Amino acid sequence: MGICDGANLPILQVAMKVAIVGASGAVGQEFLRVLTEREFPIDELVLFGSARSAGTKYTFRGKEYEVQLLKHGDDFKDVDIAFTSAGAGVSKEYAEDITRYGAVMIDNSSAFRMDEDVPLVVPECNAADALNRPRGIIANPNCTTIMMVVALQAFENISHIKRVHVSSYQAASGAGQAAMDELHEQYRQVLAGEPVKVEKFAYQLAYNVIPQIDVFTDNGYTKEEMKMYNETKKIMHSDIEVSAMCVRVPALRAHSESIWIETEQPISVEQARKAIEEGEGLVLMDNPANKEYPMPLFLAGKEPVYVGRIRKDLANPNGLTFWLVSDQIKKGAALNAVQIAEWLIKNNGLKK
Repeated sequence: MGICDGANLPILQVAMKVAIVGASGAVGQEFLRVLTEREFPIDELVLFGSARSAGTKYTFRGKEYEVQLLKHGDDFKDVDIAFTSAGAGVSKEYAEDITRYGAVMIDNSSAFRMDEDVPLVVPECNAADALNRPRGIIANPNCTTIMMVVALQAFENISHIKRVHVSSYQAASGAGQAAMDELHEQYRQVLAGEPVKVEKFAYQLAYNVIPQIDVFTDNGYTKEEMKMYNETKKIMHSDIEVSAMCVRVPALRAHSESIWIETEQPISVEQARKAIEEGEGLVLMDNPANKEYPMPLFLAGKEPVYVGRIRKDLANPNGLTFWLVSDQIKKGAALNAVQIAEWLIKNNGLKK
């Protein structure tokens, strides 16, 4: 069975043993969907989870698989690729078990993102970094960073980006399946006149926006905002400066971002639109006259990063501003990880 690159061309006929750690979570379930949709070459699949999810059964390509309890030992001995999405604590605790026998660990948590000896990869930007992984670990960036840098790369190819100001509008999906369920339930409770139960967010999210994602740091920015600052520099190998404001909004799935960039040389709107049209992993959706622009309601479940509202920044002659939307669970998590694995296969980068 073949897998495809961005141009939908067969890239290699291989089969391998793949593991998913955190298979019962929202991202774990998305891994199963993405691997199916992209016809990823799997000879054998193993699913791992916590004591709570162990024993749960899922169907993948017509075959039933049971989630095994994640434990220390030799369960990863013959695994080629392990996609992990069970939280930073689990990733740190089990990294040695996962990589001991040569498996490539593509980790969706924040555990290793800023470690110097762990590449932080978005294939559209720095795929080759995945080849240099002395610990056998490749980190998947934060969802908001992934979405942003895919678009930034298209503009960086025209003129170096010096500064970025970004406001994110992040759906409940960013906090996991339980948070999505809570948003559904909160809307029901409000409409039924019942007390609103709040567990997954700092405040009620239904009919509200919350200008805090993750905890605050000493400089007044949240950890989510600092991830965008630090991760962008590492991925783009750049001195780019990023100032972010991350906001939780009552959308169910797919994040949005409003972005202002300052480049060394001016970029015209026409150049920008062409760059997005030709950019990898991007779709231009920019026709204001017909009210055509990206919106999360219509783009959940889609693979690309959609870009619209491209215009010159009135406050900066070297500035450009635009709006983007992408599915946080897909491109912002599972899809990006699978694309890393695909790139490694295509470039013979899985050697143990």
